[in-house]
Amino acid sequence: MHVILLSRFVTALVDAARRCAGVVAITILLLAIGSAFLTATHLSVDTDIEHMLPSDAGWRRDELALDKAFPQNDSLIVVVIDGDTGAVADAAAAALTSRLRAEPSLFQYVRQPDGGRFFERNGLLYLSVPELQSVSDQLIQAQALLGSLAHDPSLRGLFGTLALFFENAGTDKATVERLDPTVSVIAAAINSAVSGRPEPLSWQKLMTGRPPETRDTRHFVLARPVLDFDALEPGAKASTEIRRVAAELGIDAGHGLRLRLTGPVPLGDEQFATLQQGAVSSLVISILAVLAILFAAVRSMKLVAAILVTLLSGLVITGGFAALAIGSLNLISIAFGVLFIGLAVDFSIQFSIRYRDERHRQGSGEAALRGTAATLGPSLILASGATAIGFLSFVPTPYVGIRDLGWIAGAGMIIAIILNFTLLPALLTLSRPRGEPEAIGFRRAAPLDEFLLNQRRWVIAGAALLALGSLALLPFVRFDFDPLNLKDPYSESVQTARDLMRDPMTTPYTAEVLTPSIDAATQLADRLGELPEVAQVVTGASFVPTDQQQKLPIISDLSLLLGPSLSGDAPLAPPGDAEVLKSMGACRNALRPLAAASGSGSPAANLAAALDAVLARGGAVVPALRQALLSGLKQQLEMLSHLTQAEPVTLALLPPELRDSWIAVDGRARIEVFPRGDAHDPVVLERFVAAVRGIAPNVTGTPVTIQESGRLISSAFLEAGLIAVGVIVVLLVIGLRRLRDVALVVGPLLLAAMLTLAATVVAGMPLNYANIIALPLLLGIGVAFDIYFVMNWRAGVSHHLQSSTARAVIFSALTTMSAFGSLAISRDPGTAGMGELLALSLGCTLFCTLLILPALLGPSPHATDG
Repeated sequence: MHVILLSRFVTALVDAARRCAGVVAITILLLAIGSAFLTATHLSVDTDIEHMLPSDAGWRRDELALDKAFPQNDSLIVVVIDGDTGAVADAAAAALTSRLRAEPSLFQYVRQPDGGRFFERNGLLYLSVPELQSVSDQLIQAQALLGSLAHDPSLRGLFGTLALFFENAGTDKATVERLDPTVSVIAAAINSAVSGRPEPLSWQKLMTGRPPETRDTRHFVLARPVLDFDALEPGAKASTEIRRVAAELGIDAGHGLRLRLTGPVPLGDEQFATLQQGAVSSLVISILAVLAILFAAVRSMKLVAAILVTLLSGLVITGGFAALAIGSLNLISIAFGVLFIGLAVDFSIQFSIRYRDERHRQGSGEAALRGTAATLGPSLILASGATAIGFLSFVPTPYVGIRDLGWIAGAGMIIAIILNFTLLPALLTLSRPRGEPEAIGFRRAAPLDEFLLNQRRWVIAGAALLALGSLALLPFVRFDFDPLNLKDPYSESVQTARDLMRDPMTTPYTAEVLTPSIDAATQLADRLGELPEVAQVVTGASFVPTDQQQKLPIISDLSLLLGPSLSGDAPLAPPGDAEVLKSMGACRNALRPLAAASGSGSPAANLAAALDAVLARGGAVVPALRQALLSGLKQQLEMLSHLTQAEPVTLALLPPELRDSWIAVDGRARIEVFPRGDAHDPVVLERFVAAVRGIAPNVTGTPVTIQESGRLISSAFLEAGLIAVGVIVVLLVIGLRRLRDVALVVGPLLLAAMLTLAATVVAGMPLNYANIIALPLLLGIGVAFDIYFVMNWRAGVSHHLQSSTARAVIFSALTTMSAFGSLAISRDPGTAGMGELLALSLGCTLFCTLLILPALLGPSPHATDG
């Protein structure tokens, strides 16, 4: 009875659209034009990922509370500057910080977390007492060299001082051995310059005896930009300005420096830039493929044009609805267009191919439209209703990202079916496609039809085995919600982030805890530091050096000895190339007795040979020598001068920008906890978060966000899936009135879902917040295809693969695959993964609909097709 009523309603609606075709077409097209204007002027794109997350979840409240207490640490551009020497990198970071602070229209906040005057003066206090004593002894031994270089920081000063040392050393064995390390590194630097590949000498190692590590030659600038969320790349202007200023300051390879950008803002911006790359060409290829498949399906350009106009009208009207109802699209709801095209085109193809079939049977276009409406209308209403319910089931979930998608895509399905019953018939009436001389369907599929009917028990048994195998694999389905894995691995921001993660002290995957006070932070930090999963814990108190009573006297003595040498007369003017070569010749002559006494292969002999090579080349090699031997020397001497002026440090004496990044205005304090091990390993990260949360339940930070957002997304989709299946079953019970028929619709759909998930396990394809969008598409298309076949079976069709419905199903799936096929070749891993899973799910759906469902149905009790 319900089916008859639906059939009559759709027939009346389609017939009314046919009789008023011109009015209907013009009215809907005007509505589409108005919706397009509304979409263009009122629908924005919100690229802020945090807006997709609920604000009332406990972990989100903790995250928001931390952001509110320390806004300067949120939405940052992290500028990473690597230098040939630490002094050069530090100077570059300081210069860049100063310049960026002068641009408040682009940067709200800029600081150098590991540099500035405070660390220049008090850096030695952060060494342990034995380390400080060792550095002090090394500097005192180098006092004469440092004093000479401070007075003449040039190649002339360097080789002139070395010549004096060699003359005074003579052939004394103890003196020679003491000079060997210095002689070796200088000889190596000279040889690198002569070979044309200058490798700068580490003055830090020469002066302190400590070889520089990566963290010594790497410095950071943190900038909080003014973001433009109306732009696809909100931080692009700020990033561009950083690079422009850096170029003006000479922060480039030519000056022994390398600048890279990472952090939340560049990571997000570069992902959107990646999405844009090749988008136009992919879209063109996709459109051409869709047009070709549509033409193959309906064999008429008039029908193709009618389908496309209906499809595009529905898309822009849905966009207008989104503009009025939601106002903005997030990074998930923006996929409504992809889902709409993939599902709505199925309704149009089904209607058009059935129209062709009826046209062949009945001759006239008028009768064909009525026949199509009467026979297909109930199926399309059930299919579109079930699909809309599938999307609307997202609305009750707490995840804002898919909640918005649910509203928009659910409304889109209702709009699509209305247009297929109004605009499409009107366009077919106006365009008057030619008649159909041959029956529509796949006659060559007759043997397969017979096989599925005659061997249905074996087919069903095979399906059962597949279901059991898939069920066994379901516990191994992986969820990977680390956003870094969804970005272009070759982009600068991602490569830089992964580079930083190699060092536990610089990994961005740190946990943070907000505490009531600095005292509470210190006590909690002590407990957290005892955890085996924790590599380091930092609080504001960590920047107050320990053992200052022992360290300050050592630094004071060092200042008395080095101070006069480093702050004497003004430096001499730089020498010319001839003067440099003259001083090098004198140095070589002074070195000869020592080289002869030391023997071949000794450091002294190697330096003498290197000097001979330079003198043989002449002035041409002097610029490379300056780069190899003097890079960072002036900065290192200035740094040493500052370091010997250390003063007592207390919490109150910390620089305001440093203190404020750890202690809020209201006294609350922040703790930063660094994980031990590979922070990119999900297992390591999970153990780390669990351990920290056991002591500090309000922990937040990137590791917590990754885990909690992953749980939120997966639970939201699971919840929505259960709601959707439940409500769809109720709808089918009402529409079909037979539980067996309901099971025949839902069974193949569930099998397709299990096969899809099992295939992700076999293919090593984890689910993520991008490709998981394929699941509602699977639900929508799967339930629609199954309804078409079951309704046909109830109408008397037993040979399903020869029917026009099978033709429509296959071409609908091929059209959807073509529409989204370009996604799989995207440079963006998230987009590519979505395309791959869409293709996989469509393949599983077709397999279950075309091969399993006919076997489950068997011969129709009301067979009309023989």
